[in-house]
Amino acid sequence: MEIRQLKTFWTLASTCSFSRTAEVLNYVPSTVTMQIKALEEELGVKLLDRWGKSVVLTDAGHQLLPYANKILNDVEEARYVSSQSEELTGTVIIGADEVLCTYRLPALLRLFRERYPHVRLLFRPLSSDNLKQSLREGNVDVVFMLDEPVISTDLHAELLMDEPFLMVVSPDHSLATRSTLGIEDFNREQIILSEKGCSYRTFFYRTLLRKGADSLTELEFNSAEAIKQCAMVGLGIALLPEMAIKGEMERGELIALPWDLSEIRFTTQMLWHQEKWISPSMRAFIESARNVLK
Repeated sequence: MEIRQLKTFWTLASTCSFSRTAEVLNYVPSTVTMQIKALEEELGVKLLDRWGKSVVLTDAGHQLLPYANKILNDVEEARYVSSQSEELTGTVIIGADEVLCTYRLPALLRLFRERYPHVRLLFRPLSSDNLKQSLREGNVDVVFMLDEPVISTDLHAELLMDEPFLMVVSPDHSLATRSTLGIEDFNREQIILSEKGCSYRTFFYRTLLRKGADSLTELEFNSAEAIKQCAMVGLGIALLPEMAIKGEMERGELIALPWDLSEIRFTTQMLWHQEKWISPSMRAFIESARNVLK
């Protein structure tokens, strides 16, 4: 078993694409295929399956991944200790949910690329349910979550900034001009929400029901942008973080409803595994996030 084979396998597990892996490692695609085949033959197991143009790990692949991640981390640490190179290199794999990927991370990624051009960044969009598990399985180095403050025994969670939420409607919605609202005003209204499993959707919905709302109609999307667009054309009431609708609010394309959402305290937070060695490139990325997302 060679280090380069494990690196190819680990990169392929991160990108889920042979062509992307070849691009990242500066290989031709046939080299990626050859190295994975050699690793599978040596281990006597199938590590991955192809589904169209995508790649998914088998059970054996999932079992190998944390060991490959640990070996590669140890190798990177040994190389750093031996060389003490002044120029940062290496790879940092980042995960985040769709909202933060769209509205918070672009500025951070751009700044980091400008400062550390020789560090390779790999981004993995993940659902809220999969972010912490991806850290525990070693699939990512750092994740960003929009959630209630995370308390964990094995993950380090750092709060970066509070994210206020608003209930918004189009300017011509029947509730748009109201100065006050009661819970009965939500009855028979269509509520545009994120997918099931999203923590702030669950919290918000339970809050409305606890206060006595009934006959709510749900329209569900897995994209904050889709929710925003539906609200703008008058399809219902949307719950969104303020960062996602700031421009539309300023232009008068969305109107905030006078409803107290102070119970909802969600934050942008950065997490990594407490047992993971923090490489110089990963440390630089964490510091950049602290400076940008505040």
